[in-house]
Amino acid sequence: MRKQLLAARLFTVEQRVFERPGQEPVTRDVILHPGAVVILPILDDRRIVMIRNYRYTVESELWELPAGTREPDEEPIETARRELEEETGYRAGQIRPLMEFYTTPGICTERMYAFLATDLTEVGQNLQGAERIEVEVVDLADARDRLLGGDFIDGKTIAVLGRYLLGIE
Repeated sequence: MRKQLLAARLFTVEQRVFERPGQEPVTRDVILHPGAVVILPILDDRRIVMIRNYRYTVESELWELPAGTREPDEEPIETARRELEEETGYRAGQIRPLMEFYTTPGICTERMYAFLATDLTEVGQNLQGAERIEVEVVDLADARDRLLGGDFIDGKTIAVLGRYLLGIE
């Protein structure tokens, strides 16, 4: 059974009843999300293009890798190309999949697709609406130290940067 509780611009919330053979059904509220991407942009000199993004929901500016929500019927790699240019002002000559993961599987269906972007060319930022984003180019060693020191608190950034730094590509 599914009952829609909320239809928002970017997601829907449903109450769902999950049947379990021989057991009582389980009721959960589920956020249905179209999916998103996160991009690890690396310049030729091995520096990382990061952003400082003001997040209204947590009322704070966070250090992040660029990311964004997929449009309907948009392939993740196309979302990655679009969001990289919009948020950072860089266009990737090469972009390839790095990993996939669920962001918050206890409550949400959002699947995040991570990409590695290289051969970057600066073309100018194209921010959307109320976005407050500043681009920062960070040395890879500095990013590693900041990650290990707990300076990054954005989950997708921690996951993707950590994966890259472990050398698991």
